[in-house]
Amino acid sequence: QVQLVESGGGSVQAGGSLRLSCVVSGYTYTRSCLGWFRQAPGKEREEVAFIYGGGSRPYLAESVKGRFSLSQDRAKSTLYLQLHVLKPEDSAMYYCAADDVGAGFAGDCWTRRFDHLGQGTQVTVSS
Repeated sequence: QVQLVESGGGSVQAGGSLRLSCVVSGYTYTRSCLGWFRQAPGKEREEVAFIYGGGSRPYLAESVKGRFSLSQDRAKSTLYLQLHVLKPEDSAMYYCAADDVGAGFAGDCWTRRFDHLGQGTQVTVSS
């Protein structure tokens, strides 16, 4: 059974930082595309950051590039999203996502249709 369990959200002031974590189970971590989406009330879901579990080159959306970073601990099957210099417009529910793509994946994870999302963790940034 696939489970994606997010944690680390919270309320911070503009300019602050948070670290989101996603523990992945039910997938072979290193054969998966993994990433984060976010969705604010009344807005469409937005791509944030993605990485191949067996690789090391992350993709970050332009809106977060330079402020957010993506890392992973394969031994713990855990994906991290570090959020810095947060802005009120970063406020949203952040969802971890996973998609089984097999070994040796050389494509772009951000183009995948992710079949599994977690329950989400809320990030609220006040001005």
